[in-house]
Amino acid sequence: MSIGPIHHVAIVVRSIDEALPRYATLFGWAPEAEPFVFASQRVRLCFLSTGPHPAARIELVEPTDGDSGVARFLAARGEGLHHVCLVADDLPSELAALAAAEAELIDREPRPGAHGHVAFIHPRTLNGVLWELLASGEDA
Repeated sequence: MSIGPIHHVAIVVRSIDEALPRYATLFGWAPEAEPFVFASQRVRLCFLSTGPHPAARIELVEPTDGDSGVARFLAARGEGLHHVCLVADDLPSELAALAAAEAELIDREPRPGAHGHVAFIHPRTLNGVLWELLASGEDA
């Protein structure tokens, strides 16, 4: 298996526009680009650069409607850590190996994500943390 390094850590927020100034003031982190809507997941996203590449990013995630999975997460848990994303060299092979090791996969096949093909590992697998795997070489 070849999973890692960390690509980003996702934080659910009520409002990206309200959160951005705090991250800029406290850490000096700036958006890599303007926030954008990822329509298929019903979220608005903004990636913050934490330093020179290949430093991990912070992804701010804001629900765009009250019925999305992220909106339900926000209602149940409030703002905070949503998931950690790791780079996977061969995502289909990594998913097969994880399934063989009895990991509970949300995605058995890669699907389109904001930065390339991704798959998620259910939080029940690893101590309550949702993990996202991103196919290496697909980072936008």
